Amino acid sequence: MTIHQGQVISIRGSVVDVLFPHSLPAVHSLLTAGENKRVALEVMIHLSSELVRTIALTPTQGLARGSSVNNTGHPLQVPVGNALLGRMFNVFGETIDGREQLPASKWRSLHAPSIPLSDRATTTDIFLTGIKAIDVLAPLEKGGKAGLFGGAGVGKTVLITELIHNVVSRYEGVSIFCGIGERSREGEELYREMKEAGVLNNTVMVFGQMNESPGVRFRVGHAALTMAEYFRDDLHKDVLLTIDNIFRFIQAGSEVSGLMGQLPSRVGYQPTLATELAELEERICNTASGSITSIQAVYVPADDFTDPAAVHTFAHLSASIVLSRKRVSEGLYPAIDPLQSDSKMLTPQVVGDRHYQIAQAVRQTLANYEELKDIIAMLGLEELAQSERQIVYRARRLERFLTQPFFTTEQFTGLEGKMVKLEDALDGCDRILHDEFSDRSEQSLYMIGNVGEVK
Repeated sequence: MTIHQGQVISIRGSVVDVLFPHSLPAVHSLLTAGENKRVALEVMIHLSSELVRTIALTPTQGLARGSSVNNTGHPLQVPVGNALLGRMFNVFGETIDGREQLPASKWRSLHAPSIPLSDRATTTDIFLTGIKAIDVLAPLEKGGKAGLFGGAGVGKTVLITELIHNVVSRYEGVSIFCGIGERSREGEELYREMKEAGVLNNTVMVFGQMNESPGVRFRVGHAALTMAEYFRDDLHKDVLLTIDNIFRFIQAGSEVSGLMGQLPSRVGYQPTLATELAELEERICNTASGSITSIQAVYVPADDFTDPAAVHTFAHLSASIVLSRKRVSEGLYPAIDPLQSDSKMLTPQVVGDRHYQIAQAVRQTLANYEELKDIIAMLGLEELAQSERQIVYRARRLERFLTQPFFTTEQFTGLEGKMVKLEDALDGCDRILHDEFSDRSEQSLYMIGNVGEVK
C-alpha cells in the first residue's frame, strides 16, 4: 500500500470510514475508490490520527471492507472560465448536456474564504427586474441577495425563470443557474427554454438533483459560487446567480449531519445550520471590479415562516419576496404578498422620495383593505362609510394592477408576456391611488403591463 492509499473500514449507507496508516488526508480532500475509481468520497472529519470519516458523493455499490482508497491530494474542483458559457455541469465539473466534454481548462477548489469586508464595494444600486410588484414594493439590490419565499406550488420556480428571462435578455453580465435538489425535468425544461429565448450563450447551469446523494446536494451550491467568483474576480463581470432551492441545501446539510452521527438541534436540523448557511451566503458580494447578485428560491416547510431554515435564510437577505397561497387561490399572479414582502432598499435615500411615498401609500391602502375584509364578510360592502368604500375600490384595483403576464407562461395562459419599466409601474400605482380609474371595472386592470393598456 502506497503512502497515499487507505483501506475501507466500514460502510453505512453514504458514510464510509477509511483507515490511512501512513498519511492522513486533509478535511475536504477528495478520495476515490472502487472499480475504475468511480466512487467519490469527501473527507468530513478526522476520527483519530489514522482514521477519517467520509461522505460518498456517488453510489457506494461495489465497495466492501478492505477495498483500497486513493487520496487525490486535492478537494473537489470545478472548471472556470469563458468556456463554461452555454453549458450544463454537475458537482464534479463534468458536463451533463450530452455534448462533448470541456477541453482541459483551469480548475478551482470548491472551498474558498469569503472576501474580507475591507475589499467589498459599499455603494448600493437598484437591480430592475421589469416585474411591477417587485420593482415597486420590494426592489432588489445590485450585488445583494434576494429570497423568494413560499410553500409548495405557489410559483417560486416560475418567478425565477421569468427573472432570468427578463434580466439576461438586457443584461451585459453572466448568468449562473444553480439547481439544488430540484426535479431533474426542471433542469431539462429550463435548458430548452433558455436555448429558445437565445440567452443560453451567457448562462452556466450547475445541477445537483433530487435523486443524487446528500453530499452532492450539499456541495453543488459551492460549485456554482466558485464559477461565479472567477467571472467576478478574474474577468471583472457582473454575475447573476440564481439558486433554486436554498432550502434543499439546508436539508442536504441536515442529512449529512445525521449520517455523520451529530446530535440534531431545533426541529431536527443540524447543529451547524447557521455556520453552513453563512459559509455559502457570505461569499456572495460586491467588489470594486464586479458583483454577484443572487436570487434564491426558499421553500418554506408547511408555510411556517418560523421554521429555523426560513429564519436563518432571512438574516442574509437584502430583499425578501413572499409568495402567498391565498393570492394563488384568488388568481392573482405573480402571487407576491405586498404586505409581507420587504426590501432594505426601499428607503428615500436609495430609491428617491417619489418611489418611497408611492410604495408606502400602496402598502397603507392594501393594509387598510385587509382590516376591512372582516366587516365586509359579516355586514357587506354597503355598511361601510363612503371613505372606506373608496379604500376598498382603490385596493382592489391596485391588487389587479400588480398582476402581470409572464413571458415564461405564454404557452399556458395565451397572454403575451410584459416587461414594465419602473417609471410606468409607479405612474400606474399613483394614478390608481388618485382614483383616476374609478369609472373603469377592476377587471380592466388585471393582467396588463403599464396602465396605458387599460381598455
